[in-house]
Amino acid sequence: MRRALIAGAGIAGLTSALALAKAGIGSIVFERAAAWEEFGAGLQLSPNATRVLRALGALDSIAELATRPRAIHILRGRDDTPLCVLDLTRAQSRWGAPYLVVHRADLQRRLAELCAREPSIEIRLGQELVGYGANAEKVKATFKRGLISLSEDGDLLIGADGLRSKVLEKLGDGQPPAFSGRVAFRATLSTDALGAAMRAPVVTLRLGPNAHLVQYPLREGAYLNLVAVIESGWRGETPSQPWDGEADRPALTRAFAAWSAHARDLIALPQSWRAWPLYTRPPLPCYAAGRVALVGDAAHPMVPFLAQGAAQAIEDAGALAHHLGGQPDVAAALAAYSATRAPRAARVQQEALAQTKIYHMSGPMALARDLTMRLAGPERLLKRYDWLYGA
Repeated sequence: MRRALIAGAGIAGLTSALALAKAGIGSIVFERAAAWEEFGAGLQLSPNATRVLRALGALDSIAELATRPRAIHILRGRDDTPLCVLDLTRAQSRWGAPYLVVHRADLQRRLAELCAREPSIEIRLGQELVGYGANAEKVKATFKRGLISLSEDGDLLIGADGLRSKVLEKLGDGQPPAFSGRVAFRATLSTDALGAAMRAPVVTLRLGPNAHLVQYPLREGAYLNLVAVIESGWRGETPSQPWDGEADRPALTRAFAAWSAHARDLIALPQSWRAWPLYTRPPLPCYAAGRVALVGDAAHPMVPFLAQGAAQAIEDAGALAHHLGGQPDVAAALAAYSATRAPRAARVQQEALAQTKIYHMSGPMALARDLTMRLAGPERLLKRYDWLYGA
């Protein structure tokens, strides 16, 4: 059996391991964290992702932990005027798979459980990739566990090690990540005292000048997920340091000071927020070289304005398995994977950046946007996502 070495046990790495197992390829997944952590907040799994999860036999298990939102409600932030309601109850019939929202930690844990049931998958926590070499026959990777160095041979190496990818660094094809000028503030809170409306299975998106606010329920309505994205001159951390930190509450409060009372109340509810600076990088022309390939944020970091970070990582995994499963030549299979994925993920990156400008418009441009959305109606707006969700 061929064996892949996978650097990173996030969504991209674990889904890749599952997909490769279905294609008859074993994996060792190396994760630098020493234990699974309750990390991150909610994320959206659009039909292009859940279709892949279904093909892997993982969707039913993941759906047990997820919520199927009935709709996306788009509101004007300053007064909560409805702009559009996008019906998601027809996601299955329109795009061939459901639309889900799930806590990132729940998704990662369930993927890890599914990997543990596969005899061909081994997960090693507390081991960080520090280097690798490849030739026409094999890949040899070196990992660090504390002060101990370990090495493993494999038939291919998959870099699922995120924005700060050591695999990409050695490939040398990518530009350094650049701060996008925006920070995402994330929080989850119990809905016990918030009333039934907060537990309703809908995604609510509020748009306003230089900011937007998203809310939706998680874990059968027990928690409310909040994401507030603001434009910022922040220059604190660099990608070599931890992603998230305690939020600058005054900056968050100022950004939403002129919004509706309900929006301001939502911002005030969490006892603490976590701040995630958003980074971008120009699209890579290629995701593979010889026996080495990239998936997830290592290949295509993107701003969350299309909610596609996890979805595109899952698409990567499905494409990897598709090309490797039917091609004994690993380098040729990875080249075909790259040729398939790089153009599509690049489009998603670019469309997400374009959506940034639409969400954060102000003045006359915002008025024109709001009028256009109301006149276009739900069906025309949904049609704009057919290329993405139906692929």
